[in-house]
Amino acid sequence: MSIWEYANPAKFMRTTEGALPWLVGSAAICCVGGVVWGFLTPEDFRQGSTVKIVFLHVPAAMMAINIWVMMLVASLIWIIRRHHVSALAARAAAPIGAVMTLIALATGAIWGQPMWGTWWEWDPRLTSFLILFLFYIGYIALWASVEDPDSAADLTGVLCLVGSVFALLSRYAVLFWNQGLHQGASLSVAPGERMSAVYRHPLYLSMLGFFLLTLALILIRTRTEIRKRRLAALQAREMRA
Repeated sequence: MSIWEYANPAKFMRTTEGALPWLVGSAAICCVGGVVWGFLTPEDFRQGSTVKIVFLHVPAAMMAINIWVMMLVASLIWIIRRHHVSALAARAAAPIGAVMTLIALATGAIWGQPMWGTWWEWDPRLTSFLILFLFYIGYIALWASVEDPDSAADLTGVLCLVGSVFALLSRYAVLFWNQGLHQGASLSVAPGERMSAVYRHPLYLSMLGFFLLTLALILIRTRTEIRKRRLAALQAREMRA
């Protein structure tokens, strides 16, 4: 069986229909379990109770970046192989990525205020994340402004390529610019920087939950986009008849 079989809309709809209930259920269990477990952890000796926002901030930030990477891959598949499902999947993922980026920015501001004494600082990672959010908004607006779906997919695919630079900067900014206020990677394996297991384990569960939730939402929205495309095709056929 080839992976390209799922580029067929009918095959995609049949396969995802049975998987979605399990995916949504697993996402709910992991998200709720990870966040509740995280908020029951003891206070950090440096950051106090504010450290507990990590169980929302880090998973949302990781998904914000990973969703853009997924959109990039889907856009490249569309550009190279012209599979409509991949273009629709990229379009479906964009609003979810924008929401995840907004959650990361908001929780980062709440976390940063007591730690830095300010809600916002033009730190390299914060700035690159804000630019990534603007790319998400631009991507959504570009899709909505171009009437022809294929042309819209082509143009947004190019935008995805450009935006991938800022997705990488958002991920590795703390490594490129050490002078920023933002702390190092939360899941660093470097000696002396590794997060305590009491926080790391619930964080892993929360990250898994956010990943499953993101996957479920993308599948749901992609199925909706396919139905909208079918409806538009039927309406166009009736108008020609």
